[in-house]
Amino acid sequence: MLITYPISFTALSLYRYVRLIVNCGSSWTFRSIPPPENPSYTSDDVTVLIPTICCEDQHDDFRLCLRSCLATKPHEILVSTIESDLLRITELAHSIDPRIQVMAASFANKRQQIYEAIPRITTSITILADDDIELPSKSLPHILAPFEDSKIGAVGTCQRVRRRPGLGILDTMWQYLGECYIERRNFEISATSHIDGRISCLSGRVAAIRTEILQSKELKAGYVTETWLGKRLNADDDNFVTRFLVAKGWGIRIQMSKEAEVLTTLEFGWGFLKQCLRWARSNWRSNIKSIIFEWRVWMQTPWSLYALLLATLSHSLITDPLIGFLLHCSTITWDPSHRLLIFCIFALWLLFTKVVKLLPHFALYPRDICLLPVTILFGYCHGLIKLYALFTLHVITWGSRNEHGKED
Repeated sequence: MLITYPISFTALSLYRYVRLIVNCGSSWTFRSIPPPENPSYTSDDVTVLIPTICCEDQHDDFRLCLRSCLATKPHEILVSTIESDLLRITELAHSIDPRIQVMAASFANKRQQIYEAIPRITTSITILADDDIELPSKSLPHILAPFEDSKIGAVGTCQRVRRRPGLGILDTMWQYLGECYIERRNFEISATSHIDGRISCLSGRVAAIRTEILQSKELKAGYVTETWLGKRLNADDDNFVTRFLVAKGWGIRIQMSKEAEVLTTLEFGWGFLKQCLRWARSNWRSNIKSIIFEWRVWMQTPWSLYALLLATLSHSLITDPLIGFLLHCSTITWDPSHRLLIFCIFALWLLFTKVVKLLPHFALYPRDICLLPVTILFGYCHGLIKLYALFTLHVITWGSRNEHGKED
């Protein structure tokens, strides 16, 4: 059968946009699980584990993180740092509350710092948290609510960037791009979680996990020994945990309510670009592992598998111009006025696809609509970042994390 331009245009458009249309309906109708009247788990069943190697210029963010975690009234807050920073981090933590426990891991590596802290945890639930996040004071009942279902192994949360005041124009744009990244992620995970209970990655910024899973021999055996191309991975810890949960049949739930909304920070300038590059490499590596080694598990949730494949194999930098070219070829014999109309509709549709995931952000910050061209331009530039990441998958360090100290 001859594959004509209209058939090619239709096929590529369906491949590219069916997921978006379905995910819109799913994300917009998603509802968080409300806290039960008589919960099985309370804040006293929670340990907050914070791996950190924060520098002195990051102390303010770390203090805010510790204070916000204390406000949730967990059973314990455990900070895992390294020997060279132990005294400084201990003094900082104890200046806020002497009950905060601080320990030193063998070397500066997030996986290792978490790994060495896990045996110390005695509560049923562990919240893994980055050292720059801010937990709402009433968040724990909402984060713990999904654990009423014994099949749920981990819970993720809605996130938003904590805005920094007094920024210049350039830093404001970087902050906005970070906010767009987080907003798109909120959209994607709420959509796929609502459809079949799966998400592409449980965020490492904040995640609540059953301690029995973290302390299991199987997880611990692979957590600090995972490799890529024969080299031990430092990054991608959140992807490893996500794949482990999926492979073992544990459910992952997302809580999108305002009460569970976690605030975080992102880098500006080159630091943000390095974060984007690290995330892109992590996505490539994790998606490749999932598709090759765990496809049988993902076949149980075909929508998330489709979304995973689309995220891996589709890039707007390539598909948008290609769809436009196929539309041009398909309508070349049309009446000029009709052709102009169809191209206007196509342009509006493309604009909709760039905006729809960001609607909650623009509802909060209407003035940011003037930065929409920045979003669109960076979206296409990000396609280049993803392609560069594909050809540099051998780089396995964090890139945006200052890992100092000796690593064995």
